[in-house]
Amino acid sequence: MNPQILKTVPLFSSLSDEQLRVLQPCVQQRSYPRSSFILRAGEETDALYIILSGRVKVLIADDQGREVILAVMGPSEFFGEMGLLDDLPRSASAETLETCNMLRFSKFGFMACLQDNFDLAMIIIRNLVTRLRAADRKIESLALIDVYGRVVRLLLDQAEEIDGMWIVRSAPPKQEIARMIGASREMVSRVIKDLQQRGCIRAEKRKVYLLDKISMTKRAAG
Repeated sequence: MNPQILKTVPLFSSLSDEQLRVLQPCVQQRSYPRSSFILRAGEETDALYIILSGRVKVLIADDQGREVILAVMGPSEFFGEMGLLDDLPRSASAETLETCNMLRFSKFGFMACLQDNFDLAMIIIRNLVTRLRAADRKIESLALIDVYGRVVRLLLDQAEEIDGMWIVRSAPPKQEIARMIGASREMVSRVIKDLQQRGCIRAEKRKVYLLDKISMTKRAAG
C-alpha cells in the first residue's frame, strides 16, 4: 500500500510521519465490487473500515430478507469501531452500493494507536456522538412523524446548498428510501409524486431540487 494514502485520510490527520510509518503494517487497502458484504451482523469484530471511494449501506436484516438501512456512508467515513471498543460481535452488516476502495485497520493497530493519540480518540468519540444523535432523530421520526414527513426530512437532511439552490445531488432509489425510513416503496413513490405535483421538488434523474424548502421544513417537523 502507498503510505501517502494514509496522509489523505482525515482519521489519521493528527498523526505524525513516524506514527504513520509504525501504523502502516496494520492497514491494508482493499477493493470490493458492488453488492458485496464487507462484514455481517454477528461476526467477530476484528477491524475498522475506512472508505476511500464509493458508498456503503449499514443495515440490519431479518431471516425473511427484510432490511432496515441505518446509514449510507461515503468517502472519508468509517465504520466498525463500536465492536472494537466493547469487544462484542458486529451489531449490523455493511454492504457496498457501488464499487468501493477501502482501508482495513486491524483491531490491534487501532487499539494501539488509540492509546497513544488523544486527537484520534476524540475523532472516534465525536463520530459516535454524531451517530447517537442521528439514531435519536430516526427514533423521533418513527415515533412522531408520518411517512410523508419522514420522506421530506430525509430529502432535507441529504440536500446541500449549491449556487443558491438546495439540491440532493445523488438521491437514493425509492426502495432504498423506504428501507431508510421504515415504509413501503409504494408509499414513498406516492409522497415523491405529490411533492412534485405541489411544486415542492423537481427530480432530474438522481438529482432532486428542493423548490420550497420552507414548507418542506414545516412538514418535516410533523
